[in-house]
Amino acid sequence: MIRVTNLYKSFTMATRQIEVLKCLNLNIERGEMLAIVGASGVGKSTFLHILGALDRPTSGKVFFDGIDLFTLSERALADFRNRKIGFVFQFHHLLPEFSALENAKMPALIQGMNAGDADRKARAFLEGVGLGDRLRHRPGELSGGEQQRVAVARALLLEPALVLADEPTGNLDTHTSEEVFGLLRGLNKRQGITFVVVTHNERLAIQADRILEMVDGRIARKSDPANTIEEGRLSEGLSET
Repeated sequence: MIRVTNLYKSFTMATRQIEVLKCLNLNIERGEMLAIVGASGVGKSTFLHILGALDRPTSGKVFFDGIDLFTLSERALADFRNRKIGFVFQFHHLLPEFSALENAKMPALIQGMNAGDADRKARAFLEGVGLGDRLRHRPGELSGGEQQRVAVARALLLEPALVLADEPTGNLDTHTSEEVFGLLRGLNKRQGITFVVVTHNERLAIQADRILEMVDGRIARKSDPANTIEEGRLSEGLSET
């Protein structure tokens, strides 16, 4: 589904050039859940932003279903993001003045779907993530886990081929983290949605199909969860947060 070849990303700060990603090569299969782990600052979020076409690489290519993404115009790239990618972030970015239902259906309204269809679809997705009785509640009236569930429903509303989740449980307690990650894993298994999840939480990462460990902007190791369990902790830089 996704092929990443010779990917580099660098930033210039004052007179200094900082290399964030260094020669990444990776294939992501349709329908798999890939966990990306590593210490803070190794380039995980930057890599996720490039996969989601929110940022462009300095060099290298990302192919999505055979399309070389960064040969597309900005308008075509924006259309690609809207149609193909769902995003779930550590901070849910819900609009506080709107209800759960209104927040969830926002992408459909932006896409031009009529209000009735958007409303029905958002209701169905919120019910699917266990929030059927919380549709009219605003974010401030929801728990942290419920807010993140709204964010998941919003990300799935346009039925993306790929969902990118950046520390989706980073602000949640252990029990709620397990619930939200279990929700993502369930959606992956039942609906075949491809997930790429950045997490510091090794206990959650080992539930994925594959684990990719990043160190200093490079892929240090790829493994399956069974091997990870046998080998113990992935690295000293990981902690359950």
